[in-house]
Amino acid sequence: MAVKIRLRRMGAKKNPFYRIVVADSRSPRDGRFIEELGYYNPLKEPAEIKIDQERALDWLSKGAQPTETVRALFNKAGITPRPGVQGEKEAGA
Repeated sequence: MAVKIRLRRMGAKKNPFYRIVVADSRSPRDGRFIEELGYYNPLKEPAEIKIDQERALDWLSKGAQPTETVRALFNKAGITPRPGVQGEKEAGA
């Protein structure tokens, strides 16, 4: 089973916020998920990001693949995978 860390859209029309979830890659964007890691609210100034760092690193170590957007949010939140963690592309490869 391929596991992804991705955004799940919540909120009203034209008033979105997102939950960062771990889900099977085959499930729909707003469908079933395994675990919620945090949330992202782009409408606040500055954008509000809250992520459970310990759980995120745990899922990354298990091989969960973050989407490009989630990877950027992890960088903004200061979450960087430990060296040797699966799922990160090696430099120069």
